Amino acid sequence: MNGFVSLVCLLLFASSIAAGSDPAVIESVHANQDVALDLDPASAFWRVSHRVYMEKDGFGKVIPRYRTQVRTRWTKNNLYFLFICPYEELHLKPSPNTQKETNELWNWDVAEVFVGSDFIDIKRYKEFEISPQGEWVDLDIDLNKPHHEDGWTWNSGFEVKARIDEGTHTWYGAMRIPLAAIDTRPATAGNTLRVNLFRSQGPPSHQQAVTWQAPMKDTFHVPERFGLIRLVEAAKDKK
Repeated sequence: MNGFVSLVCLLLFASSIAAGSDPAVIESVHANQDVALDLDPASAFWRVSHRVYMEKDGFGKVIPRYRTQVRTRWTKNNLYFLFICPYEELHLKPSPNTQKETNELWNWDVAEVFVGSDFIDIKRYKEFEISPQGEWVDLDIDLNKPHHEDGWTWNSGFEVKARIDEGTHTWYGAMRIPLAAIDTRPATAGNTLRVNLFRSQGPPSHQQAVTWQAPMKDTFHVPERFGLIRLVEAAKDKK
């Protein structure tokens, strides 16, 4: 990380502390090599990852029945995410197509990652979505434009995998995002990005937003509310 961006990150931390709260940080643990996408939380790849939870609605109210576990790891080439999503009723797109991008996937059940490396123009970031059926969409978001959803024509080359466990009312989704698509720096421990995590759950009549850092608005696109994700070399014991 260059000195200027490091200073900006430090100022972000300082402003958060001054406001009376610690900055929300996800630590992504390094893996020596890339692996096939894995949906088993107990696998060797995911066991060493830290866990964070999406457990609030869009305005910060805790919604324990949708408490969603998220894990993440990184290699020199990719950033991985695993979502473990309890559900009551899924809203799924008929005739899903997993071979090409599904525009407006956000109208259905999805898990989402918003991530950006620009600490100056925070309205610029990338959006990645996966459905329980393995559909996907990625977007190059620029909130300075009147129609940021037009960014869906961008292609990051990210990969996804998903499955639904009807017995436990849980669906699992995994992403592998090329780091070159979201950051110009070589991947190294200590690199920090801006991030937020979201889910949409259920049909339109009673759709539930599930968030990591609540946007405090009726939209997920509130970059001022993002937290941080930091690439770390090894997991630390957290008691």
